[in-house]
Amino acid sequence: MAIRNVRKIGDETLETVCRPVKKMTDHIQELIDDMLDTMYDANGVGLAAPQVGVLRRIVVIDVTGEDPYVLINPEIVETQGEQECYEGCLSVPGKVGVVTRPAYVKVRALNRDMEEFELEGEELLARAICHECDHLDGIMYTTKVIGELEDAPLNTEKDDEEE
Repeated sequence: MAIRNVRKIGDETLETVCRPVKKMTDHIQELIDDMLDTMYDANGVGLAAPQVGVLRRIVVIDVTGEDPYVLINPEIVETQGEQECYEGCLSVPGKVGVVTRPAYVKVRALNRDMEEFELEGEELLARAICHECDHLDGIMYTTKVIGELEDAPLNTEKDDEEE
């Protein structure tokens, strides 16, 4: 397992639609482990494969610090409500902005064993799912910010402003 370099805003990789994962390989398993290590090292709550330069539909999320979710080929199948909150991104260091997201999200994906499952999330988890799935379609949260980006408060703790 290794810490990978996180691509920064302006990198073409972050603006590219990712390819689905068709089968699990040792390379993909290693990528997932590296993504988790990279996310935790950066105090993030989510990371998408294009953020580490790999154009595959893979997302890792951990909003509790206890049990990470691995979403392969995720597809949002239901949303409800609305929330307006600050978001940040490991690919846009030092900045945050207010984004409107669903308050509830249901996503269908494959796990590391390529078995289908559904995950439901509210509040921070819902935001993280939407944020990371956007990355898989080449969409940065900066295109959804209401108003202007702001300087992020200095904080090294994992919180709801780093995704």
